[in-house]
Amino acid sequence: MSVVFIANRGEIAVRILRTVRELGHRGAVAFPAVDADLPYVMEADLSVELSGPRDFGDVEAMVAAARSAGADLVHPGYGFLSENAAFARAVEAAGMVFVGPSPDVIELMGDKAGARTAAVRAGLAVAPGSDGAVETVDEARQAALDAGYPVMLKAVAGGGGIGMAVVPDPASLDRAFESVTSRAASVFGDSRVIVERYIERSRHIEVQVMGLPGGRAVALSERDCSVQRRHQKVVEESPSPALDQEARASLLRRAAALTESVGYVGAGTIEFIHDLDSGESFFLEMNTRLQVEHPVTEAVHGVDLVAWQLSIATGDPTVPEYSVEPQGHAIELRLYAEDSERFLPRPGAIETWRMPEGEGVRVDAGYADGTIVTPFFDPLLAKLIVWAPSRAEAVERAREALAETEIVGPGSNLVFLARVLTEPEFVDATHDTGIVGRMTAAPVR
Repeated sequence: MSVVFIANRGEIAVRILRTVRELGHRGAVAFPAVDADLPYVMEADLSVELSGPRDFGDVEAMVAAARSAGADLVHPGYGFLSENAAFARAVEAAGMVFVGPSPDVIELMGDKAGARTAAVRAGLAVAPGSDGAVETVDEARQAALDAGYPVMLKAVAGGGGIGMAVVPDPASLDRAFESVTSRAASVFGDSRVIVERYIERSRHIEVQVMGLPGGRAVALSERDCSVQRRHQKVVEESPSPALDQEARASLLRRAAALTESVGYVGAGTIEFIHDLDSGESFFLEMNTRLQVEHPVTEAVHGVDLVAWQLSIATGDPTVPEYSVEPQGHAIELRLYAEDSERFLPRPGAIETWRMPEGEGVRVDAGYADGTIVTPFFDPLLAKLIVWAPSRAEAVERAREALAETEIVGPGSNLVFLARVLTEPEFVDATHDTGIVGRMTAAPVR
């Protein structure tokens, strides 16, 4: 029996704990006082109190907590230190196993400029843009002219929609550059950006990959994450309705090739932007961790990705049984403690918490009745995942499940999600990444 320390909190900690215990291991977590009553703390076999919420982003604090719990393995979840090479190195130096790729690979693929170069070497197409990172506004201006407006400025070390801006024309570039670089320096400690042509009619598509011990990689089916607000995903589905079988197979081959070419071991995600006008898919970035939306992949492939991660981390080359071709259709809705119009956080005490149940319905929740949503963390409350034999049936099942969901106390985005599920372009699968902008610009019907 091993002790698996989960360097995370909320719904992802609960979800990882579930698999850890199913495998016969003990699950350990760390928590600040404000989280003491949350499900992830209540359900853990072992828990270590932190000095405060900021400790989740502190390498020394989290390694100390893992050692205090007697951990054999450390699973970083997503966010916080999950893509921090220094954390992975510190875990290994302390004699524990980091559940993820090597620190060197985290460093390489976590840098958007470096990842873009690696993708080109592996034969993947990238959107026109800068050859590497740019550090001055003059360099950005030239790269934008070469790529052609509109362009996207992206922080090299960015993630989760932070440190990005669309620049429609030359007159807007200076201000956008100042905004993005300042934000990047403040949040990531790195002000560098890359410049890429912004594809206006696009779908955001990503491929789940698993790098196996021995150098081979497996690519599972893609996820479509085109419903986004502020470049952050809120609705995801698998498989993508934008791809035919030939395009899907091509994307999976390219994702596996890149994974193998960089010596990647463990779970990762290769992200692409799919141009709806040309039919081309361009490499965006690689996330060197488990994604928030991994449950839709689990639903259509019949596989536990966390169990697979833990197996790979201990050097087991065995590939679990799973459906190679996606079966049916899955949709994930992210439930946030935020308003449904401006998407601003709305924390508070939960007075009523009712989640749906039934066939084809899964809920990964980080809160419960009587708990408190504090302002210290991302306001993700839970993820509602549905599966059905077809996309149309999955959309209908999602509507029904959402109608059974009730959250009273903090704000919630339930009204917004219900609107997405009835929006004609989403129902018909003709939407692109601009769908939320069009919805919020239009009056509520």
